[in-house]
Amino acid sequence: MGFLGECKMKTIRKHGELLALFLFAFAFFIVFKYGPLYGVVIAFKDFKVVDGIWGSPWVGFQHFQELFQSSDFYRLLKNTLLLNFYQLLFAFPAPIILAILLNEVRSRYFQRFIQTTMYLPHFVSWVIMSGLLIYFLSPTTGIMADIMGWFGKEPIFFMGKKEYFRSIVVGSSILKDLGWGSIIYFAALSGINPEIQESAIIDGANRWQRIIRINVPSIMPTISIMFILSLGGFLSANFEQIINLLNPVTFETGDVIDTYVYRVGLQQFQYSYTAAIGLFKSLVGLVLILGANLTVKKLSKGENGLW
Repeated sequence: MGFLGECKMKTIRKHGELLALFLFAFAFFIVFKYGPLYGVVIAFKDFKVVDGIWGSPWVGFQHFQELFQSSDFYRLLKNTLLLNFYQLLFAFPAPIILAILLNEVRSRYFQRFIQTTMYLPHFVSWVIMSGLLIYFLSPTTGIMADIMGWFGKEPIFFMGKKEYFRSIVVGSSILKDLGWGSIIYFAALSGINPEIQESAIIDGANRWQRIIRINVPSIMPTISIMFILSLGGFLSANFEQIINLLNPVTFETGDVIDTYVYRVGLQQFQYSYTAAIGLFKSLVGLVLILGANLTVKKLSKGENGLW
C-alpha cells in the first residue's frame, strides 16, 4: 500500500464515526430521494399498473395540457401561492425575531425555559394539533368564544368561514414551529464574537443599535440560505396540516395543489396526471431556488448564497 493509501486509511480510522453517519444519510437520499426519480417518466405516459412503467404507452405532454386547461388549476394555484406567500411574510421571520429576543435575555434559566416551552409544539402531530385548534376555535366550547364574550362580542365560527382559513393555517404554523425554527438562528447568534458586542457597548451603542448593526448582519448568511431553501417548496403546502383543517365550507380558499393530488392521485388512481403535477411543482421550485440564489448573491456582492 502506497503513501496515499496509508493516508486514506488513517483518515478513515480517525473519522470513522463521522463517515458512518455520512453513509447512513447518503444511503437514505439514494434509496428514498434519487432512486425513485426514474418513476417521473410516468408523467409522460398513460400509466397502467398491469403494464408497468415501461410497458405503458407514451402520451407526451398530454397530462400537462390537461393540468393547465383544468378549471381547477388556477384556483388551486392561487390558493397555494397565497398560503405560501403569507407563510413567507409572517411565518418565516417569526423564528428570527424569537431568536434575537431570546439572545437578549440575560437570565439563562428563563431563556432555557422559554426555549423548551416553544420547542414542545413541534413534537405534537398535526392530527392532535388540528383537533386542539378546532376545539379552541369552537363558537360554543372554545377559548376564543370565552375571550370574545368577555369583551361583549358574539362568538365567531372560525372554522366555518372560508375567509379565516388562511389566517388559521399561517397562525397554527407559527405556533407549532416557531421554537423549532429558531434553533438555527439562535446557534448563529451564539457564534458572534463577544468582543464585537463589548466594543459596541464601549462606543455607546444601545441594545437596539447592537441588534441592527451587529446581530442581524451576522446572521444574514443563515437567513439567506434558509430563505432560498424555503422557496424550493413554494408550490407545496403542509399537506398534513391542511387536510386535517380543511372542511367543505373552507374548500374554496383552502384547497391547494397537494390536497388535489391526494384526491385525484390516490383516490381516483390517476397516477400519471398527478406525476405531471409533481414534476411541474419541482420545476417551478428549481427555477425559484436558482433565481433567489442569483438575486441574493448580487445583493450581497457574492458573500451569501447556496453556491
